[in-house]
Amino acid sequence: MSTDTGAHTQPDAREQTRRLGVETTGIEIIDEADRTARPSDLFWPWFAANVSVFGLSYAGFVLGFGISFWQAFVVTVVGVVVSFALCGVIAIAGKRGSAPTMVLSRAAFGVTGQKVPGVMSWLTSIGWETFLVITATLATATIFTQLGWSGGTATKIVASLVTAALVVAASVAGYHVIMRLQSWLTWITGAVSIVYVALTVGDVDWDTVSAIPSGSTQQVVGALVLVMTGFGLGWINIAADWSRYQRRDASGASIVGWNTFGGALAPILLVVFGLALAGSDQKLRDGIQSDPVGTLATILPTWFLVPFLLAAILALVSGAVLGIYSSGLTLLSLGVKISRPKAAFVDGVILTLGTIYVVFFADSFINPFQSFLITLGVPLASWAGIMIADIVLRRRDYDEQALFDPRGRYGAWDWASIGTMVVASVVGWGLVVNNFAADASWNNWQGYLLEPLGLGTFVDDPAGAYWDGNWPYANLGVLLALVLSFVATLVLRRGTVRRQEAGTESGTEAGAGTRA
Repeated sequence: MSTDTGAHTQPDAREQTRRLGVETTGIEIIDEADRTARPSDLFWPWFAANVSVFGLSYAGFVLGFGISFWQAFVVTVVGVVVSFALCGVIAIAGKRGSAPTMVLSRAAFGVTGQKVPGVMSWLTSIGWETFLVITATLATATIFTQLGWSGGTATKIVASLVTAALVVAASVAGYHVIMRLQSWLTWITGAVSIVYVALTVGDVDWDTVSAIPSGSTQQVVGALVLVMTGFGLGWINIAADWSRYQRRDASGASIVGWNTFGGALAPILLVVFGLALAGSDQKLRDGIQSDPVGTLATILPTWFLVPFLLAAILALVSGAVLGIYSSGLTLLSLGVKISRPKAAFVDGVILTLGTIYVVFFADSFINPFQSFLITLGVPLASWAGIMIADIVLRRRDYDEQALFDPRGRYGAWDWASIGTMVVASVVGWGLVVNNFAADASWNNWQGYLLEPLGLGTFVDDPAGAYWDGNWPYANLGVLLALVLSFVATLVLRRGTVRRQEAGTESGTEAGAGTRA
């Protein structure tokens, strides 16, 4: 059996980590001596990454589906809690296998086959974190303009470079520094969010909010998909990266609980207040579409603009740091032969270049970029369904050595998982639509199953193409890919998982421990 796992972090590496504050551990198995985290420790990174005032902006997106405040309230609570609970299930794998999410996924897809969802995961992570840095840059320009300062090119250059530098520095430092950073950011961004609510609660007009008409079931489903993908499902491909330092005897239920509580608490509170705020002001709701954070600052008193800006940037940095750290690990899992800090740095450079290009050179960004992320969201949802089912089926810890050996019990390719992902993605893409047909015409092929199934009609209007019907904008394909992949994996891979755990798959002897 191959021994390229770097099976345990050597003592000198651990000492270097303590001395320099830089995590040298890559995708190798975490040494038992370093597995000291408790389930409650998961609260800090998840809460800090999601306490951003950016969460207030989602209210504008949710109400944009044409649903009432109370419908949006239910959608927010259900979508946020369920999506982060699914992250918690994935986090259990980190405790069982002490490796990053995309390495643990090799048990379901095969050691080599995992590169298929791995590439999509890497692209998604890079894309989301670039979006966060761009949002911070645009918010800085808007707030500087509101203060009467220059919000032009020079401001955007400095803002993008400073924000990217913070993200890259923390990502390169690694797990230990990030965990400390997230606990500090939790208090800073949390306090500013409370002050923001106190300063703007007077802008809420409940009569206007309560008068918003209810939407159809299809519109509610569309808003639910948006909330789930924007919050928990947006993090699901990195959920085990933060639980791999958990003690072997940590409770799986506690890991799910703390992951869900940490991730869901702030978004629920912020989005619900945002629903009341955005529901009171159509102009605010419309402005959120193009400049989510900067628009929120337009209703603040001048004296609070600078603290708000700093907290908003730090909150966006907090989320971007988690993503870039994990995208670096995913890059390593794809076979790139560099150290973890270098992988994080490479991804940080890509993020910086992407931000500069979009902010200064691209004619249109937001719409094509969102279309790109929706496209990747379908196969990512399929991967999540497969991975969650695989975790549910397993009764023993992972054979950690076999995760790095294509000749081991997990094999090189698991064609059942890969086939499920391909089929679910093809079906899923047929049931989502390109909301940005004018700016991302290369994605207009999506939704090809809607007309044959009688769920909608594509209208090629000279004034702007659109889909007519109740279901097209519900984005059913994301939910279908998730559920279909989960059910298919439970049915198709039950026997495979049992053979793997018995040590008979790929002719490998048993070696995995029992599940805690």
